[in-house]
Amino acid sequence: MAIQIVHIFLDKGADVIAARGRYALQAAAEEGHTEIVRILLDKGAEDNGAGGKYGSSLQAAAKGGHTEIVCILLDKGADVNAAGGFYGISLRVAAKGGHTGIFCILLDKGAHINAERGIYGSSLQIAILGGHTEIVRILLDKGADVNGTWGLHVSALQAAAQRGYTEIVCILLDKGVNVNEAGGKYGSSLQAAAQGGHTEIVCILLDKGANVNGVGGQYGSSLHAAVQRGHTEIVCIFLEKGADVNAVRGRYGSSLQAAIQGGHTEIVCILLDKGADVNAAGGEYGSPLQAAVERGHTEIVCILLDKGADVNAATGRYGSSLQVAVDRGHTDSGGEYESCLKAAAKMGHTEIVRMLLDKGADVNAAGGFHESSLKAAVEGGHTEIVCILLDKGADINAAGGEYGSSLQAAAKWGHTEIVRMLKE
Repeated sequence: MAIQIVHIFLDKGADVIAARGRYALQAAAEEGHTEIVRILLDKGAEDNGAGGKYGSSLQAAAKGGHTEIVCILLDKGADVNAAGGFYGISLRVAAKGGHTGIFCILLDKGAHINAERGIYGSSLQIAILGGHTEIVRILLDKGADVNGTWGLHVSALQAAAQRGYTEIVCILLDKGVNVNEAGGKYGSSLQAAAQGGHTEIVCILLDKGANVNGVGGQYGSSLHAAVQRGHTEIVCIFLEKGADVNAVRGRYGSSLQAAIQGGHTEIVCILLDKGADVNAAGGEYGSPLQAAVERGHTEIVCILLDKGADVNAATGRYGSSLQVAVDRGHTDSGGEYESCLKAAAKMGHTEIVRMLLDKGADVNAAGGFHESSLKAAVEGGHTEIVCILLDKGADINAAGGEYGSSLQAAAKWGHTEIVRMLKE
């Protein structure tokens, strides 16, 4: 019936090469309608017509895994290396889909194995990302560049490591791939394996000479990647291999801060036991203690304080840990809140506020957007924290900040009970 309808349209003068997202020939090729493909070709459809979603009818057929149509198009003169569409060339489409038979046909017809285009890089990288081991072997046997640097993952090894394809990693290493090729999203193949939690691949790469302290990528280093993702075993492996526990890398600065932001208590303890600096400054939160306070990780706060974390250190966007705790609601100068106590008070972290005060946080440290911890707690409407701060000697008349006094701040935000408390 479909073929009859096609004949009717063609007999009525339908444009055989008109495109609406896909050319008619592309549509028939992708869907596997062999007879319709033959009809369209006989009516003058251009098998090399560029455009549409797949760039060419040959790409469309390769995407659908339609071997017979691929052969028909090639016999009609389809350009095996015609570029266009999302994947660039037909060979890459076949590699993506794992269509080994079509892949071999295209190679026999002269497809360029090292052609690259777009975020997926080369046919080798695309085959790796799909886990198509047989196609990977074929490409390498045909001379694919094992060290080619293209696409999001930069190298074939990084792509295999990130996806956790151990067999492909071993194949690439046997072919002489550079284990320390730098660049791409993860900086190195080791970092790619670490972020994915692929312990076996991590060990293989290290045995092949991967640099445990290589710099770059999304996480800054392989250790930071393992720490941030919570892969405890890999963290231990890296430390045993000499990873720098105090290296400042990436978004969170130190590996300790990276572990803290994820709430990975066991890793925090491991890093501290290996000599991580409990007061290391830098990163998004300014210090490990501020990271723990802002994230509300009470147990980690206790651990850091027991290890000598400076409760009044003024670093990062909040200034001090007390300011962070106040602002985040966790039960001190510089940054938006100037101190950790202010930040803790603003967010209502009551228990962390108590802990910081017990460890000597300055209840009247001035500065930052909220000027004082009391004002921060008042603006957040945290009545219990206001009481705690007042009991610890917070200056009710301290002026400054956006609203001037704590009483003015309470009135502005409509915190009636706090207004009453402050007036008393």
